[in-house]
Amino acid sequence: MSGFYEKYYEIASAKILQGLAARGMDGHYCATAEEAAGKALSLIPAGASVGWGGSQTILELGITERVHAGDYTVYDRDTAKDFMERDAIQRQALQADYFLMSTNAITMDGKLVNLDGMGNRLAAMIYGARNVIVVAGMNKVAPDEESAVKRVRHHAAVINNVRYKTTSPCMTDGVCHDCLSDTCLCGQLVITRLCKVKGRIKVVLFGGSAGF
Repeated sequence: MSGFYEKYYEIASAKILQGLAARGMDGHYCATAEEAAGKALSLIPAGASVGWGGSQTILELGITERVHAGDYTVYDRDTAKDFMERDAIQRQALQADYFLMSTNAITMDGKLVNLDGMGNRLAAMIYGARNVIVVAGMNKVAPDEESAVKRVRHHAAVINNVRYKTTSPCMTDGVCHDCLSDTCLCGQLVITRLCKVKGRIKVVLFGGSAGF
């Protein structure tokens, strides 16, 4: 990564962190993905229960693997043997001490914009988990709320459909159709503009790209 990007990320992240603080969220910036993974794990005390949804970012950063190897009670839906067990684990994760996730987009003034299919990830973020740790690369940054929603619908959501090999209309042309397909992964659009319990949501940004 060129020094130009490093400087840009440093400047942009400072503004985002100000926005997060004003919205009741704790913000942290790390220069690299490796540092971000370490920072996220440092926020979780030993013995805590930890869950997550389907975050590609925390998977790419190796955070889930390190949680499994640590001194935690882990709620990982991917260890389930069938749908019923998977659903039960997801419900346990909703009430975990710490819920790990990324965000589909973050605005320059600190809003988090996310789109879910079933909504288990968003339920944990909005109210369920006692603490939420959001890990995101600067590739998720959008100038404002309108552009963030466009990024989520026309970029992140389409790639997520590719990831899960759905038959939604976007799989034919790469464009969001605002569909009502049986395989639609876009059921819940949530904009987090204020964290009422100050510091409950902790955002770890890093100067790089991960997830989508």
